[in-house]
Amino acid sequence: MKNKMKRDFTLQVYKQLLQSAIRNDYTLTSFEDYINHGHRYAKVFILRHDVDALPSNSVRTAKIENQLGAKGSYYFRAIKKSLKPSCIQQIINLNHEIGYHYEDLALNKGEYEKSYAHFLEKLTLFRTYYPVKTICMHGSPLSKWDNRLLWTKYNYKDLGIIGEPYFDIDFNKVLYLTDTGRQWNNNTSSVRDKVQTAFDFKFTSTIDIIKAFDAKQLPPIIMLNIHPQRWTDHKLGWLKELVFQNIKNSIKKIIVKK
Repeated sequence: MKNKMKRDFTLQVYKQLLQSAIRNDYTLTSFEDYINHGHRYAKVFILRHDVDALPSNSVRTAKIENQLGAKGSYYFRAIKKSLKPSCIQQIINLNHEIGYHYEDLALNKGEYEKSYAHFLEKLTLFRTYYPVKTICMHGSPLSKWDNRLLWTKYNYKDLGIIGEPYFDIDFNKVLYLTDTGRQWNNNTSSVRDKVQTAFDFKFTSTIDIIKAFDAKQLPPIIMLNIHPQRWTDHKLGWLKELVFQNIKNSIKKIIVKK
């Protein structure tokens, strides 16, 4: 396994991560399913995907999950580089959940009424593809606006939304694993995609997580958040993402220190 996993953030490594959860008796499912039926599972691995860009990459992870009998949640932004109807439909056909990766306050420069109207418009759009029941904020690291603040004036549950991870999960009980910054739970390169938690795992690579699964060190409920744009077996695309993310992380570290 060591040689196979020399290059991290590939589809091959992602499949091995999912397989490690499966062989350790975790149910791999969507956030929507967890909200509705999580009490049925002794151990659950919630698969969340933030589709910031390159939606065709999300189709690839969706196919891997489907082949393994897993179901995940795919949160699409309402912008051109994320919202591709053909990809959305393919992912739905693979039995996955679709949600809205909202960034309305950032897009509308903090104007709440305009942002809420924009949210309603885009939620209606996504519901033409799938009966959206969960949403998830986009961090918008270069914006001063935290998109979650929209819910200080409005209530998403009035719209038939049953869950938003940052509001509806107790991360002292649910381990949160995120690849934001192309690293695992690295708060120095994450502006908003981080949570308050009692867990203190330090993972420097995906193989560390796999080893923790096999050593029975992980809690029974875990939410995994990946950005499929950075998971690829194509060497050029993999290298491009690595270089771009390193530059982006340098900028985000400056923002986090402010």
